[in-house]
Formats: sequence, structure tokens, C-alpha cells
Amino acid sequence: MREAAGRREVVDRAPGARTTRPHPAFGVTRPYPDSGGVRPDPDSDGIGPDPDPGPAAAEHALLLLRPALHAEGLSLGLARAGEPQTCPAGPGERELAAAMPPPRRRDFLAGRLAARRALAGPGHPVPEILRDGRRPRFPAGRVGSISHSGGLAVALAASLTRFHAVGCDLELRELPLESAHIVLGPDERTWTDGTSAPTAARRLLAVFSAKEAAYKAFAALLPAGQAPATLLAIEARPVPGGFRARPRALPGHVLDVRVRRAGPGVFSWAAAPGGRRPHQTATTWG
Repeated sequence: MREAAGRREVVDRAPGARTTRPHPAFGVTRPYPDSGGVRPDPDSDGIGPDPDPGPAAAEHALLLLRPALHAEGLSLGLARAGEPQTCPAGPGERELAAAMPPPRRRDFLAGRLAARRALAGPGHPVPEILRDGRRPRFPAGRVGSISHSGGLAVALAASLTRFHAVGCDLELRELPLESAHIVLGPDERTWTDGTSAPTAARRLLAVFSAKEAAYKAFAALLPAGQAPATLLAIEARPVPGGFRARPRALPGHVLDVRVRRAGPGVFSWAAAPGGRRPHQTATTWG
């Protein structure tokens, strides 16, 4: 979830396409260069229903994903709203939190704690995490993303030398199918149309989460005024392991977003490798 768009905070924003093998431990399928028009079955692609729903199941799924993320240079942090440690890390965070209603404050503080846990490490003191506009301001030399849903906060962090931007999104609550019109463009409706209601709902949640992650990434990567302003301004094409996303107005800029099941919902993430900026290439990052 994100803090922007009324419903959430913009909390930050996938690598270029490449073909690799599934991770042997967790079945983490890497994006392929082209799906050939084949839409993956959500039940076989990591976004089907989970037999053990709830935030605890989501937390367990994310912890299992941690080694694979670490191998890619991404650090994962988790926190639950209401933990004793969910308190402001300094006067800046305290001032931001004080202006929020209690439910939003709990999510905000849990997200900051998750981010500090993702950033923690030898030689990496973690100061308070403030904001640049609506996006969290990570320490110099680091990039990251925060998301929260259902009382669980997750954060990803990485070195700026490895990635230009990182984006993640956690969704533990199902979206009503009636909201498809704010997520899917006419060219994307075929992925949910003509399927059973449960399958359509799972697919809608997956593409919503993937677009949220891409939205954050493009906001960090593209110049002001060029980044997509809405989810409908992002085109998402299903590929094995997730979605390939691009701004409709700038189709040459492509990010691959990975989507994995997390308890009753899904977790999506994207990371744009360092070394090239969007205006330096008309194809994909990576």
C-alpha cells in the first residue's frame, strides 16, 4: 500500500528483463524476455489462494522470500503495527506521526520500523526516515520502498550503487471487482474477463499490486511530470513470475515487476539496476 492517492502514502518504486531459473528453495521465477502472449495461470504462478490466510501467513511467506531477495542485493525488513519498537526515531518522525490519525500513525511507524530493519547492518547507522514530498527519504547512498497492509509493514532497501530505485507493494485485502475500471485499461480487461469471480479477483489484486510497485518506481526514476500519475497510465502485461510494466505515454521505459503470494494476498517488488538513467535508454533497464 502507499501513502499517496488518498488511500495510502507513496512509499517508493524492476530490474530489466532477463531469463533465469526458478530459485530452488522458493520457486521464485525470474521474468522472461517475452511471454509470447501466454497468460500465466495464477494458481501455478504464485498468486493463487493461500490455505493459511492472515498477516501471520503473509509474514511467513515474506521471510521465506528473504534469502532470494538478499541474493539479488535487496534487504527485507518487516514490522507489525503496534510492536513496542514502533515509535518515532527522532523529532522529524514524531512531528510527521503527530499529524496523522491513529490508524494511519500506526501504519506509518510500523513502516519506518520495517525500513530501519531493512537498512540495519554493520557500518550502517539508521537515522530517522523522513519524506521528500510523499516519498520516504532513505539515507544517502541507499534506496528503498515501504508498504503496509492489514497491520503488517514491509520494506526493501538496497545500495544506490546497485539500484537506482526499489519499489514494493503488499496487499492483504481483496479488491472488489467493481474497482477494475480504476486499475485495468481496456486492453488489460481480458486477463480478468471470462474467468470465475474468485480467479478474476485474484488476478485483479495481482495486477493492482504490480502497478502500485511500478507506480512508485517510475515516480522515482522519471523526471517530474513524466512519471505516470495514475494506475491506468501504466500498462501491465502478464509474464511468467509477474508483469512487465511501462508508462503508456513513454512505452520505451520498461520495468519487470515480480509478484508472489503472501498469505491471503500478494507481495510485488521492482528494482531498477544502477548504471543507467531512464533518459539514457529507450529500452529496458538492466
